[in-house]
Amino acid sequence: MKRLFRNIHLYLALAAGLVIMNSCITGAIMVFEDDIDLAVHKERYFVDPRGQRLPLQAIAEAAAKVVPKGKFAALKLYLDPKRSAEVSFVLPEKPTRELGIASTMVQSPKGKNEIGDRKKGGKPGLFVYVNPYTGSVLDVYNKRQSFFFTVERLHRWLLGGPASVGKIIVGLSTLSFLIITVTGIVLWWPKNKKILLQRLKFKTSGRLKRLNHDLHVVSGFYTSIFLLIIIVTGLIMSYTWASKSIFTLTKTSPESPEPPASVYRPGIKTIDYNVAIAALSSKLAQAEYFMLRAPKDSTGIFAVNVLPVQVIEIAVDTYYVDQYSGQLIGQQLFKDKNKGQMIRSYVKPIHTGAIYGMPTKLFNFILALLTCSFPVTGVIMWLNRIRKKKKKTVVLSALIK
Repeated sequence: MKRLFRNIHLYLALAAGLVIMNSCITGAIMVFEDDIDLAVHKERYFVDPRGQRLPLQAIAEAAAKVVPKGKFAALKLYLDPKRSAEVSFVLPEKPTRELGIASTMVQSPKGKNEIGDRKKGGKPGLFVYVNPYTGSVLDVYNKRQSFFFTVERLHRWLLGGPASVGKIIVGLSTLSFLIITVTGIVLWWPKNKKILLQRLKFKTSGRLKRLNHDLHVVSGFYTSIFLLIIIVTGLIMSYTWASKSIFTLTKTSPESPEPPASVYRPGIKTIDYNVAIAALSSKLAQAEYFMLRAPKDSTGIFAVNVLPVQVIEIAVDTYYVDQYSGQLIGQQLFKDKNKGQMIRSYVKPIHTGAIYGMPTKLFNFILALLTCSFPVTGVIMWLNRIRKKKKKTVVLSALIK
């Protein structure tokens, strides 16, 4: 039976090894995406706080001047007085000059004034960063034109798209990696206590061949449980069937309650953005940030996402405010999610390592780099085994003669 598992382990690894290595390397890069972005682009995210912040409406209007034909999506503001305001827009897929966007502020890596790539599909988003004290625009950022978006496309789709052959290849390789990890545990499993002790520690005094063996076998065992978690969370993020399985197993629904609606009042204007968040002043005072979304139509509501301080990044509470009266008319708190929704919420931060901040990010980074070595050490073990068999064959042939 172990011979069968060894063959499955070997040939799947040979077939998917390069794609697995690509996923590990790109995954390791993306672990520190936010940290690198904040460090490299300080002028975009940080300001010198002077005086009082401008009204939210004024910040949004300052951003809209740069993207006059964009549709306001949300305004994000941090409690930290040194952080800039982030205003996001939804844009039609047209050249920059047709949208009236300042061409000097939005440049693609190739120097063309574009908003995304039509071939990728979907409506690209644009983020305008504004100094909340002066109203000056600090930067205009399109993620689709960034280095990290290219890395993400390579990680998820081999530079293709959500419906590309690249996604299929990555998906099959990920499923193969799951089987490789499980068969690796089966192959590692010792027959007795003596072998168990040997497979739990590195033999530092051995030859290079032994060191390569231990790097593959011993490291593989210690990382296997974490690799299974990373692989499964990756599948859940990428495939609907995998995500739905959470709700099937927990017997819960992925659907959240419908948000309330504003009571339409003919002749009455929609309230100002600052009035919209006035009902949440006590909650915003204890928030790391809040994100305000405007009503989409005459019965729509203001939706305010609030991340309380000292909680993980997914624990966002949402509050709904009537667009005419400014009254709080509903809420969806993170703690009220059902079991399936709660588990699904943790999938991405577990996969990326962001769940507990820098310690888990470092762990995921090291895990990804270490996993890159497994296809290499595995191939070396395979080649050594082939050489050993050839040597035995030559010896036997000589004895027969």
